[in-house]
Amino acid sequence: MNRTPVLFVSHGAPTFALEPGRLGPRLTAVGAHVAKPRAVLVVSPHWMTRGVRVATTGAPETVHDFGGFDRALYRIRYPAPGHPELAARTVEVLRAAGWPAEADASQGLDHGAWVPIRFLYPDADVPVFQVSLPSTLTAQQAYALGQAVQPLRDEGVLIVGSGSLTHNLYEFRMAGAGEEAEYAREFAAWVRQAVEARDDARLVDTLRIAPHAQRAHPTAEHFLPLLVAAGAASADEPVETLEGGITYGVLSMDSYLFGTRTAGAEAR
Repeated sequence: MNRTPVLFVSHGAPTFALEPGRLGPRLTAVGAHVAKPRAVLVVSPHWMTRGVRVATTGAPETVHDFGGFDRALYRIRYPAPGHPELAARTVEVLRAAGWPAEADASQGLDHGAWVPIRFLYPDADVPVFQVSLPSTLTAQQAYALGQAVQPLRDEGVLIVGSGSLTHNLYEFRMAGAGEEAEYAREFAAWVRQAVEARDDARLVDTLRIAPHAQRAHPTAEHFLPLLVAAGAASADEPVETLEGGITYGVLSMDSYLFGTRTAGAEAR
């Protein structure tokens, strides 16, 4: 089959599952536009491990790895199957690229996976499996991890880096539904410019040189999935920004689709 695209999605707060906002419908449109893949591979900051692990679970559970939210969130199940065969193939591909990956036959789908993917494929009819985010990963290593799994795109795997374009948990808890923070808009605009220019070198250096980087990301784990996605995309491929706005005043929901554009998207 043709090479699949790559997606970076800002999954924001778990409440995104109940509040689609601007991004939810955009993800559903992407799912309708892109030919259905054999499986979706998700890298999320909510499964961090000492090394790289790949979930080979056949029927992954919906993991509610959060607390203190609306009870309706805990009743949601996303019953997409796993894909043990392609997950095992992912272990092989990673090892061939120098990553000592290991299989994990018990990992379910954390909310960084099931929350956005249920908008992408509402019928849960596409297999989903996860690759963990190593806890010591640097920005350059995150990009290299994306490059390592890039060959899977030629085997029908849709690669998704799921994080958050801005992620200051303290300010999220304090802000509520208040006014949008200027720093979040400025940081998101800087990243968008780097992504759309396909300036991957600058993107990898974002948390060192971008305006408000430390405030937007006091810790790096929610930004690194964007670098995984950028690494999995070739430099000459088109990119479309999926504008998601800002929720809770500080969480930018902007996301990026690499390798194709949805109908009516402005050419870059």
